[in-house]
Amino acid sequence: MKIKKEAWLWTRKPQDYAISDDQIDIITAPHTDLWQKTYYHFCNDNAPVLQIKTCDKFFSFVVKTTFESKVRFDQCGIVMYLDGQNWLKASIEYENERFSHLGSVVTNQGYSDWATTEIDASTSAMWYRLSRREDDFCIECSTDGQIFKQMRICHMEKAKGDITFGIYACSPEDSSFKATFTNMELLPCQWQAHDGQQPDE
Repeated sequence: MKIKKEAWLWTRKPQDYAISDDQIDIITAPHTDLWQKTYYHFCNDNAPVLQIKTCDKFFSFVVKTTFESKVRFDQCGIVMYLDGQNWLKASIEYENERFSHLGSVVTNQGYSDWATTEIDASTSAMWYRLSRREDDFCIECSTDGQIFKQMRICHMEKAKGDITFGIYACSPEDSSFKATFTNMELLPCQWQAHDGQQPDE
């Protein structure tokens, strides 16, 4: 199911953006980011976030990102932003002319973590799939939109009922770039129930 543009809601609307029926463009502003406390000891909560709201406890959201990032930490990707203290995101963060970081951040109760792997800096597109099973989530990535690879499974303590999820783009340093989001779909949950060890009683 494609997502109608009327369903999208902004948290911090950027100055420069465009929304059509099948594409969203965001031009990032300098010094925008999402990060809480861990290691760096600063709190950044000013990135533009565009989301939809759902009460569905089992679904998958897919989006393709295409980008022109070129300055350290430039990033765009998928997000589930509940509030400034509780959110998750997945993206490619530009590092230098040799490599970028493909990774995810999970922020629970005001502390962020960052799990990454290095990829070639020439990468300029990536698909993401966010799946929900109640208050547990799976983030996956794909280079072709067909074969998805797991990036992370996590629990979100605040994701008990309605949640918001969607896309974001930001430039933590003194830069700006264009991020384009296409091929957005809401699907039945593609993250299948575990068929191995049973839960502890």
